[in-house]
Amino acid sequence: MFVPGQRWISSAEPELGLGTVLRVEGRGVQVLFAKAGVLRPYAVDSAPLLRAEFRAGQRVAGKGIAFLVERVEIKDDLLIYRGEGRELHEGQLDDEQSVSQADDRLVGGRTDAVAQFELRLEGLQRRAEARRSPMWGLGAARIGLVPHQLRVAGIASARRPPRVLLADEVGLGKTIEAGMIIARQLATGRASRVLLLLPDTLVYQWFVEMLRRFNLSFAIYDEERCEALEQSGDAGNPFEDEQLVIADFGFLESSPKYARQLLDAPWDLLVVDEAHHLAWSPEAASPRYTMVEQLAAAIPGVILLTATPEQLGRSGHFARLRLLDPQRYGNLESYLAEADRYLALSKIADRLLDGQPLDDAQRAALAEAFHGDAVLTARLAEPTRPDNARELLAALIDRHGTGRAMFRNNRAGVGGFPQRRPEWHLLPANAVDDSTRQALLAEFHADIQQPPALIEVDYAADPRIDALVALLDAHPQDKFLLICRSQAKVLALEEALRTKSGAGVARFHEGLSIVQRDRNAAYFAQPDGARLLLCSEIGSEGRNFQFAHRLVLWDLPLDPDLLEQRIGRLDRIGQKHDIDIHILAVADSAQHVLARWYGEGIDAFRLSPADGRELLRRYGEPLTRLADEHARGDDNRDQELDALLAETRASHEQLAVLIRGGRDHLLELAASRDLHADELQQAFAREDRDSTRDAFVQRLLEAFGIHAEELGGQVLLLDPQYLSTDALPGFAEGPQSVTFARAVALAREDLPLLRLDHPLVAGALDLALSGEQGNAAFMVDDVLPPRTALLQAVFLLECVADRKLDAERFLPVLPIAVTVDTRLAERADFAPSEIALRKAGDRNIEVARYRKFLGKLVPPMLERAEALAGARGQARIDEAVGLATTALDAELSRLRALRAVNRSVSEAEIAAVAAERTSLLAALPQSRLRLDAVRFVVSADFLALR
Repeated sequence: MFVPGQRWISSAEPELGLGTVLRVEGRGVQVLFAKAGVLRPYAVDSAPLLRAEFRAGQRVAGKGIAFLVERVEIKDDLLIYRGEGRELHEGQLDDEQSVSQADDRLVGGRTDAVAQFELRLEGLQRRAEARRSPMWGLGAARIGLVPHQLRVAGIASARRPPRVLLADEVGLGKTIEAGMIIARQLATGRASRVLLLLPDTLVYQWFVEMLRRFNLSFAIYDEERCEALEQSGDAGNPFEDEQLVIADFGFLESSPKYARQLLDAPWDLLVVDEAHHLAWSPEAASPRYTMVEQLAAAIPGVILLTATPEQLGRSGHFARLRLLDPQRYGNLESYLAEADRYLALSKIADRLLDGQPLDDAQRAALAEAFHGDAVLTARLAEPTRPDNARELLAALIDRHGTGRAMFRNNRAGVGGFPQRRPEWHLLPANAVDDSTRQALLAEFHADIQQPPALIEVDYAADPRIDALVALLDAHPQDKFLLICRSQAKVLALEEALRTKSGAGVARFHEGLSIVQRDRNAAYFAQPDGARLLLCSEIGSEGRNFQFAHRLVLWDLPLDPDLLEQRIGRLDRIGQKHDIDIHILAVADSAQHVLARWYGEGIDAFRLSPADGRELLRRYGEPLTRLADEHARGDDNRDQELDALLAETRASHEQLAVLIRGGRDHLLELAASRDLHADELQQAFAREDRDSTRDAFVQRLLEAFGIHAEELGGQVLLLDPQYLSTDALPGFAEGPQSVTFARAVALAREDLPLLRLDHPLVAGALDLALSGEQGNAAFMVDDVLPPRTALLQAVFLLECVADRKLDAERFLPVLPIAVTVDTRLAERADFAPSEIALRKAGDRNIEVARYRKFLGKLVPPMLERAEALAGARGQARIDEAVGLATTALDAELSRLRALRAVNRSVSEAEIAAVAAERTSLLAALPQSRLRLDAVRFVVSADFLALR
């Protein structure tokens, strides 16, 4: 009967978990319950033990794997479970493996509270609904619903795989777009290993942005981390130790060994920021470009980010497209000729958009582009008719060369931005002494480094402090955001202000923990909170302070894009006020020279210059030299500076004309009519309107001992005082404030936005549904007529398929609830009465007393319920197959039609969709039922049975 290695469970002490038979001696057996650290001796004849046996369709777990059993083999009286291409010997089963099945627990009288059954059933239903949504993985993301960002994320996330260039202007949210794509790929299973490859100055920004906005915790890799992993005794590739990895180019360039290991590690998605720094020419490529090229050739999904307009470096732009599709973009000259052709077509598209007539040359150009398509050619006869213009534009968009590989939005096209009002606070040169003048020059030279050099600063005697205090006093009702280059400056400013101003001040710098930063930002956001937020440069990285409209520039970075990021903290879509930009500087200082270049040379305080980086490349060296000479009082400095400003201004005007002339409206239009994007926006709107979700999440968390207390303003305090598990994240520092309102989460960045895909809620739901809690219940319903007994059985319809197929968008793990009576008739219209549900918690019923009756009634009722659920499940399978067929056939037809007119649609992409269709249509019909929960509902007279 008993054999060493077999797994058993104690029916008397099920909380001990799964036991293992250690030895059998005569009439005794010893069983080790490793989970509880208990060794129990039993008599063979009377041991209260149940064999832990699993059948086909049940889930087993052990050795770090889990799968559904397809068949069971027996060897030497030991069980071997096989399924999904894996095997697990019973001795390898997890000690916490749930053994008791719902029906066994019910028949054995081991039931849970009715409320737990109700919570389990609602959890199953809500998980199925959420998993089918196109926003699964993005619901809890703390992002504003900005249309152009949702469009980019919707389109790119639907690609198989996404290989795209995100080229929005600075400040339009490329990082958010990339984060949305990453989160969606991870949530749907299309990617599991993601590599962010970044300049070292952006590592921290990306880490915080992914964690704070998308609840994604990336591991930052450097030489120290890799060495520590190697010294831990694991001889494997250190980059395979984590699924989500951030690495910077500098570290990899200085460590060829780790660069090779990075290339050898398997990845699903590669993200590279500031891709415009990857130097390439037809003759040679930089080491960084070569590294990315090798990675992009091996990794299915690639996202490149750049803010450099194509017109300011067409060969560099070609080089980036070449990384995405080297076959499509294999020749620079061919690309340039094609780009010129599409630019000409884009100008014709502008006339169609404006309803203007076309001349003969323009008609001929369109006819050539349409390759003799008779329908489109006929529409050219009356191109100003709205329906003709609409179809002609659609055809041009389909044929756009880079329209599928690149997304570029600009501020003019997006719209909705406020005006900027620069205000100079220029302090006279004679207001500072020589020592302060020298300190300002040293500060300037430190500031123009990237990252800024470390120097000691003391602002006690700095006249800018007095100007700042006067500014605060002049606008007592307004909040001010001050951004400077370093943490040391933040601390020095706070110290200097302490004795000169009574205004409330908050700090925000890299020396604070993420939690403390969020709290300080929330204090600044509160109407009665701090009036001034002192930020180091990290304050310009992804933060949203648009409730304020006054920005103080204490200093300036030598980087137009970084300046634009600073201003972009306030100058955002949805800002209700014009932006007041206060520039503090001492006349004739180096800072004054740099401010004049930004203001008079490239107009960066009033507008967002798309050519800023190019102009800095041209004039950065003479600018810093003149700034230094100006601060030192060298001769002829004014004339040279005026000449530099005039030359910069002239170049800026020339480049502006070039950029405007080369603006590709077809590229901007390409994303605006995509169905995936529309679905995503609609899903967000539905989810944010659903208030019933809030109550469910609160009940779910209460089940684990987390109490929710209303604090007002749509904020709840989650108190883990009675938390029953260590498996839920988020409570390391005690109670946690949260919100269900997106607007509140965006205004207060210390508040997580709770949705079903938030790690805390998802973790609680997984715990609730993976265990046996709530899977067996017994209740009395006084409304039922006498001699009534009903069995409510909940089955799960599951499709076992490769996660990369994302089968759950068509058939999520679906609960099918069936109710039958003792005559084996279905009672589809039955639902427990409200009064019975309310009284259930007050009734103390010893269900074990009715095991004899339950043992006779439940098996045939359950068999009938399973047959009914099977029929209903087959209907849902057929429906899912139909949905998948329709959706994928339409996608294939669309891609094949596009391929006929646009070489950017690759055969590989079409083949990937076709293979996905084949695999899904093979997997969906194999979906199967698994019993998850049962509830026995009886009339009051049942309790009299003995």
